[in-house]
Amino acid sequence: MRAAFIPILAILAIWTSLAGAGQTTVESISDEYQQALFERYPELGTSYGLPDARHDALYDNSLAAITKWQQREDQWLQQLNTLGMPKDIGSRDWISFGILHEELSNSVATRICRSELWSASTTTAWYNDLPSVFEIQPVETAEQRAQALTRLGAVAEYIDTEIANLKLGLRSGYSAPRVSVEAVPAGVRGLLEDNTPFLSPGTRAKDAAFNKQVKKLFDREIAPAIERFADFLDREYLPKTRTEIALTGNKDGAACYPTLVRSFATVGPAADKIHQLGLEQIAGIRSEMQAIIDEHFPSETIESLMKNLNAKPEYTFTSRDEVLDYALGSLEASKAAMTQAFGTLPKADMLIKPYPAYREASGSGEYHSSSVDGTRPGIYYIAVVDPTHRSRAGQQSVLYHEGYPGHHLQGAIALELGDRVHPLASYLWNSGFGEGWALYSERLASELGLYSGPLDKIGLLSDQAARAARLVIDTGLHTKGWSREQAVNYMLANTAWAPVDVEYEINRYISWPGQANSYMLGMLEIRRLRTLAEQRLGASFDLRAFHDRVLGSGSITLPMLEGSINAWIVEQSRTLAQPAAESAGDQS
Repeated sequence: MRAAFIPILAILAIWTSLAGAGQTTVESISDEYQQALFERYPELGTSYGLPDARHDALYDNSLAAITKWQQREDQWLQQLNTLGMPKDIGSRDWISFGILHEELSNSVATRICRSELWSASTTTAWYNDLPSVFEIQPVETAEQRAQALTRLGAVAEYIDTEIANLKLGLRSGYSAPRVSVEAVPAGVRGLLEDNTPFLSPGTRAKDAAFNKQVKKLFDREIAPAIERFADFLDREYLPKTRTEIALTGNKDGAACYPTLVRSFATVGPAADKIHQLGLEQIAGIRSEMQAIIDEHFPSETIESLMKNLNAKPEYTFTSRDEVLDYALGSLEASKAAMTQAFGTLPKADMLIKPYPAYREASGSGEYHSSSVDGTRPGIYYIAVVDPTHRSRAGQQSVLYHEGYPGHHLQGAIALELGDRVHPLASYLWNSGFGEGWALYSERLASELGLYSGPLDKIGLLSDQAARAARLVIDTGLHTKGWSREQAVNYMLANTAWAPVDVEYEINRYISWPGQANSYMLGMLEIRRLRTLAEQRLGASFDLRAFHDRVLGSGSITLPMLEGSINAWIVEQSRTLAQPAAESAGDQS
């Protein structure tokens, strides 16, 4: 395997060696980890559009490579523990240490889950992420086209290794729950169609000879491997997968769950506390819904409106194009409003595209990153399937979650932070901060007047309720014996989400335990810190400055964010006190 991102990192390593004479520092550990990270995950260089990255390798998903990486993680974590957390909050080393320590310690803690042995669901299987790499694979030069062929040539082995890992998982007591795997064979076989992302490099290159090579490689190696994986799931895996939906159906599942909650959210409240918090949030959001219903939908109850929003023609779409156009129509307005709430804005633009055909039945909306230099836009993939049962309510809130001021704005700013932070602060990401920010952004959009009417505001509250319901459902499914039907009914009763999306979402929570909690846990912490700053600073509170502070250090952990905002409040208080003191001195 050839290393990605070698030239810049090699220079950094030489500089560190000369300047530090072998001394271990937070910066040197971060440099070493970053180089190793891009070697371990070559697709990252492509995803972020790094100018010096190579694009000719894939992540080594073999158990031997995983074990080797874990040994290196242990060494880096030990080195960081020896150094200790820097005390100067907001400094480059403080940010680097906190982000990297969280990444490593969570990786160590979640090893008990053995996720590499049961990544086979509609949410976690390789076909969700790997094919999209080839949709952005660089092919402009002859060298890039050669690298594309080398990477394509690694796909079949990657897929066969996934089969081997899943077989070992079955023998060892680990599997994805059957209900979340049943749709995977058909989804995987969708990659055999003419519009498969694996053919994208050849289609985009406008080089007939290269396109022929891509098609030949796909037909001879990749397509047979795809069919082998689908056949394996149909014939061997599905008959043996666990029928129990709770994570406790896997070996060490009970011990695994709290480590996953912490790894996603960067905080680790107990499952009972999370469950109760979700119930409390649902109650508050339902009160907000009722106020809008009383004023604008007097013939409806919450339950009837949630059901009718996805059924009555006056609330739904007529076509896929109408779903897409509704989102596109709100995008420009959201961009224009950002200067009201942010001093720093990203250079990178964002596009909206429907899900590709092979994934449209298993996606409810997602964001793919822009490039580090801002020239390649981010992409929001929107769900348009079954438009006549898809409500207009919620379309704007999802857009603001994924785009401006949500994932795109936060992620692109992180990529464009420059030298103030170590690049790791731009590349590493956690759900507690990232998803918490995106959920906070849905409410912020309301403050900025971006919702068109009461139906859209009901959609906002529906989406907020969905994230609160996740706290109830995720813990219910994995720690309280909830059935899948119970989870589906709870979500349908409290949100305007389309039934097709709810079915997918519940399977996601079943197959991806812990992650769903991070949204609301993160948003509540960001909201708490903003309220604290508003109370402490009073009329001098500056919303733009607050948001710039929140986003100015990359995807830090929630405990780090608390430290950063508390320090910022002190700094602002001192700045405000200084003119007053000078004025008093002048009067004397």
